Amino acid sequence: MKPSIVALSAIIAAVGIAGMKKPDYVKHMVQSFSPASEDDLASRSSRLPQQQPAFQTVGDKAPVFQEIKRPAEPPLDTLVTAATASTVDESALRYFASQGDTARLQAEISRLKALYPDWTPPKDPLAIPQNEDKQLETMWQLYSQARYAEVRKAIAERQAAEPVWQPPADLLDRLGVAEARLRLINASDLKQYETVVRIGAETTSLLTCSEVDVLWRVAEALFRTGKPQRATDAYTYILNNCQNTAERLATIQKAVDLLPSKTVEELLAKEKTAPDGTREFDSIRDDLARRFVAEANADGKIVVPPQYLSRVERLAETGGLASDALLLGWYYLPRGEMEAAEKWFRRARDKEDSASASQGLALALIDRDMPLDAENVMYRWRDASKEAKAVYLAATANLLALDPPASIKADVLKRIAAEVIKSRDATTAQQFGWYARALNQPQTAVQWFKTALGWKLDDEPSAYGLAVTYLQLNNMKGVSEIQRLWAGRSERIAKLGEEKEEPEAAREQLSVPGETVTVRRKARPRAQAIAVSNELQEYRETPDVAVRPRGRKSVATIRGCRITFNPETLSPDAALARGWCLMELNRPLEAAAAFEVALSGSSSKTREDAAYGQSLAYLRAGLASKAAVSAAKAPQNPQRALELQKAILTDKAIAAFDGGRAREALLVLDQLKQITPERTDLLALRGYVYLKMKRYGDARRVFEALAAIGNRDGQRGLAIIHELFHEND
Repeated sequence: MKPSIVALSAIIAAVGIAGMKKPDYVKHMVQSFSPASEDDLASRSSRLPQQQPAFQTVGDKAPVFQEIKRPAEPPLDTLVTAATASTVDESALRYFASQGDTARLQAEISRLKALYPDWTPPKDPLAIPQNEDKQLETMWQLYSQARYAEVRKAIAERQAAEPVWQPPADLLDRLGVAEARLRLINASDLKQYETVVRIGAETTSLLTCSEVDVLWRVAEALFRTGKPQRATDAYTYILNNCQNTAERLATIQKAVDLLPSKTVEELLAKEKTAPDGTREFDSIRDDLARRFVAEANADGKIVVPPQYLSRVERLAETGGLASDALLLGWYYLPRGEMEAAEKWFRRARDKEDSASASQGLALALIDRDMPLDAENVMYRWRDASKEAKAVYLAATANLLALDPPASIKADVLKRIAAEVIKSRDATTAQQFGWYARALNQPQTAVQWFKTALGWKLDDEPSAYGLAVTYLQLNNMKGVSEIQRLWAGRSERIAKLGEEKEEPEAAREQLSVPGETVTVRRKARPRAQAIAVSNELQEYRETPDVAVRPRGRKSVATIRGCRITFNPETLSPDAALARGWCLMELNRPLEAAAAFEVALSGSSSKTREDAAYGQSLAYLRAGLASKAAVSAAKAPQNPQRALELQKAILTDKAIAAFDGGRAREALLVLDQLKQITPERTDLLALRGYVYLKMKRYGDARRVFEALAAIGNRDGQRGLAIIHELFHEND
């Protein structure tokens, strides 16, 4: 290689050294090109062996990141020329000296010393002769200005004019890398992530510490193309190998935007500690803590590490931002820590009264049985949004549902009534009916129950309340009309007047598979859950089974399951609990709908219990075929599967017999007998099936066996057979 060519290569190499100030004429090149290091610069020369890349393709696999192995001092036999002072190209020194770029001047001196240990820097770099190849000098200058197309044109023109001339391999190599960088950046800006990964794999010399922007872009592309671990490897590579403080800090910030908090925690562990004890990432830890808490607010399953939660608490206590206190309030609320939630929502409101802070505080107060305070907090913000309106109405419903009834000022009652009418809210209207009954105002109660039914025709509790109030007023015609309208849909309405109301303090146990939940039974039901944005969370095992919201778009107000509403607004776990509650109230069809929602849950246990519950619900409703379908919706344990099979077959046998299909009933009974010993009631059914089929001998044997153990069905069956043969005589 000619000395002049080597000098220009050295100039361009030195221009790209990471972290050094660029001269004016290459200011447009800074973001698009810079080699990795002094060793990398040297490796581009034909004198040195190739450096192992940071990014490589293994077979047909996606690219993977590896540690850069810095080459040691190059062996002498790899050099094209002897490493003597006479062969050292010092043109770059003169160039940087003429530009006044002392930083690059020193970098070039270091580079040359690494290549030529015996070389001594000149005392006056400006005295070094200029490069004599002016055309090549111009090409390098165009290259340094990122005018790559013009470089290609200049090369082509010179080759046309001088057929024997060949451009330096160093220039072509750097030009190819620079053009690849532009393509990669353009693909990244256009979100063409597969292209970014491909170019990175093909141009491994870009993936070094002096190309941190390229590394960031490749890391994002890896993440966007479904390779989060390799994206993590990219960020890890930067933190393990690169020393620029600002770039290391930016690397963490970019990783936070993509990677889960646990992975970011692992990256943070790679920070450096200064001699004075300060850590390099301290400046962003506050924002990271806020981000982690915000992520946990969006996903109730995330638990924020204590050190970050404490950091946000300290910020909320000492800083002036209401948003920090809000973050904490919404973190604690869905996790059932209502006292902590109330504390932070109150602090947020003290700093800045807002709809969000008021909603959160109201939800916490509702959960703590303080609905009067919740109504007062939310009244100002009731029209701020649909969620705010739902929270306000939840507060009013729970306020009216308090037992014993709360003492509510007339002006508060008036404004609640106005909002209920304005919103056409059947739930609070129903609670107004129960509240009026509690105050011995039955005529007012009738009006509110009618209003609720006018807004929600299938509101069974309102219909029940209206019927109970009619009964109190001795309006039997009204009671009969309600019973007619709800025939087959509400057992308690059908039986109204046949039994006394249960005492206020009566309690019952709801049998739920694997647990027992205590529920207070009242003459008037507690407030219904209000579903906001179709989000309600799992039941809490506390009296008056309550629902915990996942975030600010949920309302925590379920009290039992006596109120009718669409179960699709519930989470699968909440729907499962409601299904069992409805089964206890003997409302199987509503229970079946709730279990259907629970079947969409991600937990296999939830789906198993839901399929089991829905099967039982349909069996209770006399729908054996639907029960069989439900039983197959989720795998059951052997005991449950056998239990359901027996119950379904039993129901089918009875239904076939009642429908006059004796032969079908007998086939089902035979099938049932194969899986379990025949119970006495089913044996009696078999006897009657034989009677219908006129198989009197078989019927007699069955009834005689039953009569021998004192069974009345056996005795009756024998009596029937006796009468039949006596009449024939």
